[in-house]
Amino acid sequence: MTAVFTSRFNPGSAEATQRRAALQARLDALRALEERAAAASARSLPQFEKRGQLLPRQRVALLLDAGAPWLPLCTLAGYLQDVKDPEKSMPGGGMVAGIGFVSGVRCMVVASDSGIEAGAIQPMGLEKILRVQEIALQNRLPFIHLVESAGANLMRYRVEGFVHGGTLFRNLARLSAAGIPVITVQHGSGTAGGAYMPGLSDVVIMVQGRSRAFLAGPPLLMAATGEIATEEELGGAEMHTAVSGLGEYLAQDDREAIGLARDVVAQLGWNVPSRINAPGPTLPSDDLLSLMSADLRQPMDMREVMARLVDGSELLEFKSRYGMATLCAQGHIQGHAVGLISNNGPIDVAGANKATHFIHWMCQLGHPIIYLQNTTGYMVGRDSEQGGMIKHGSKMIQAVTNATVPQITIQCGASFGAGNYGMCGRGYAPRFLFSWPGAKTAVMGGEQAARTMQIVTEAALARKGITPDPTESQAQFDKIVAMFEAQADAFYTSGLLLDDGVIDPRDTRAVLAFCLDTCAEAQARTLRPLSFGVARM
Repeated sequence: MTAVFTSRFNPGSAEATQRRAALQARLDALRALEERAAAASARSLPQFEKRGQLLPRQRVALLLDAGAPWLPLCTLAGYLQDVKDPEKSMPGGGMVAGIGFVSGVRCMVVASDSGIEAGAIQPMGLEKILRVQEIALQNRLPFIHLVESAGANLMRYRVEGFVHGGTLFRNLARLSAAGIPVITVQHGSGTAGGAYMPGLSDVVIMVQGRSRAFLAGPPLLMAATGEIATEEELGGAEMHTAVSGLGEYLAQDDREAIGLARDVVAQLGWNVPSRINAPGPTLPSDDLLSLMSADLRQPMDMREVMARLVDGSELLEFKSRYGMATLCAQGHIQGHAVGLISNNGPIDVAGANKATHFIHWMCQLGHPIIYLQNTTGYMVGRDSEQGGMIKHGSKMIQAVTNATVPQITIQCGASFGAGNYGMCGRGYAPRFLFSWPGAKTAVMGGEQAARTMQIVTEAALARKGITPDPTESQAQFDKIVAMFEAQADAFYTSGLLLDDGVIDPRDTRAVLAFCLDTCAEAQARTLRPLSFGVARM
């Protein structure tokens, strides 16, 4: 029967206090990184004001409905990928992206962060926009792009970036053909490939004296053909709205352009279902800061997490006496019926079969599945192998891969080995995937990897009759541990876009509710797909 969960957690214990302090320190570091990008962009304010422009984040704020929810995405994109110094790396990928409400309509909003390097496209920035385009397509979200970009930085040119960049434009065509509006506000330049941003949009708003869109700017045109032309003649806002027809609306400044974008969205006629009122958990969300140890080898009852996410802290546990290291339960989050799957240890044969059964059951009911990752992987050993761990684990992966309902993943703790796959990691395309600050992702733990290599190395030396040098052996061990730990860190993996963002554990219920609302709206929304995207006339 559905029952209110009875917690055994003592939030006042010394252990809980220590865990809370450690996680709060990680949250402070996360916020500092996010603020680093915002502060760097804000330093360009004098130049923007001189040009009569708004900063990118000011544009986004003006576009969004005041007081409405906003879910930022991929805020750490590119962290430690531009430079290896944690004190100098600039997170964000050179753009702001998230899901918010515009004129009452839930939309995907992307803005070039032209306050940093004039909005030049960064490698991880490209990956970021491809990811949010996919989210928009999956969830039937109007795609609003606030464009002002210097294009690719030719001093850091990489041919693979040019080739893969075509996917950005392909996705715009896919969105339009699917019946999902693509709306571009051209705040500044769009050169070469960047000119296809407005070209592949359904509606384009340009700013007088600021918008530019051309396949070849004046320098390249002169170098290639010898022709001399001004920027306005080649691709100015007045030319495009009156001569070429690339732009539909001409605004006098950024504010008017944003107002026009809001008007365009208001005329879509995409009604938003009213939000469901539901009771919150009976247990405090603040406990989520201290439930999980920084040492992920410490045992953790993930029912404690589930009970702090679901309405009324009420859970209906599935097969509670079978495969007990794998947890499956039904509940509601902000009125949405969901299935929850988590781990209190490695996934064994019984646990894999239990999860497979549960996933099939949720698909039959049409209930979204929430994965709360906290696993060291699938069980290994003679008994496990003889019991068919490979085939039973494969059945679970088959179920995750082919599930017919939305799947959302939260990486709470460990996400090791094939457990990352079986619990709907990034490779299995969950609708959304977020990490807690203390989460770790790796093929195995650092010490486990180091010990494995130590055994292999010592065995190889023994076959040659060589006695291992203890100092060298320990140095190799420490090096491997450090390498694995650095790459397993949630900030590092988020910088690689292996999640959609690192979140405060206390916000998990709100984030899940927002994502579930998004999925429900997508399912209820009727699109009118075309054979091709809207062609510009």
